[in-house]
Amino acid sequence: MSAASSTTDFGFRRVDLDAKQGLVDDVFHKVAGRYDLMNDLMSAGLHRVWKDVMVTRLGVPKARAFHHLDVAGGTGDVAFKVVGAGTRADATVCDINAEMLKVGRDRAAKRGLSERVEFVQGNAEELPFPSRSFDGYTIAFGIRNVPRIQKALDEAYRVLRPGGRLLVLEFSPDVVPGLDRVYDAYSFSVIPPMGRMVTGDAEPYQYLVESIRKFPRNEAFAGMIEKAGFARVAVTPMTGGIACLSGGWKI
Repeated sequence: MSAASSTTDFGFRRVDLDAKQGLVDDVFHKVAGRYDLMNDLMSAGLHRVWKDVMVTRLGVPKARAFHHLDVAGGTGDVAFKVVGAGTRADATVCDINAEMLKVGRDRAAKRGLSERVEFVQGNAEELPFPSRSFDGYTIAFGIRNVPRIQKALDEAYRVLRPGGRLLVLEFSPDVVPGLDRVYDAYSFSVIPPMGRMVTGDAEPYQYLVESIRKFPRNEAFAGMIEKAGFARVAVTPMTGGIACLSGGWKI
């Protein structure tokens, strides 16, 4: 393996491929307790609207069994929306970070959803589930933190049943011209100081805004989804391209 292929992006830094996961874990360990609050502040609440769109697009049956997997969703917000959309839907949340999962379990208990939402610690690149286990797979604002994105998409394909749907919600580098300059100024000048004020640490949010700029462009990411085996791949930019909903079907 060449030196170039054994490194990857961690924000604007190049790091050893095997070191990235530990660095990402440290980021989310620091922010777990106020993760959703910071998402509300950073996006002016839009992340909840984008997630609603994703769950609507998922098409959870109202009264038929639906087994769903939400990856990198430790705090449970997407899983709670999924089980709320169908009376016989259940969800498994898989996250590599134990602190995020603890937040999610506590929230599930308070909502009376512990029987319908399961929390499992695991790696998106090596999911601890049998093949063809789930009807749906979502990952919201998490895939850009995965060291080997293609491997995670391959795993998504493996654990989905035929007819299952993949949906990936992620911040996008393809912001429309004009808005992109305003968005950059906000991201780099406002978000890290806001993170310091709310969580006591600006560094995790500096990484997060940098990681968005290093994520593949929409067309390239759609190609990665197709490479994993998915059909009918579609890309939906939202809010001027700040976020993008991408996905496909396992046929």
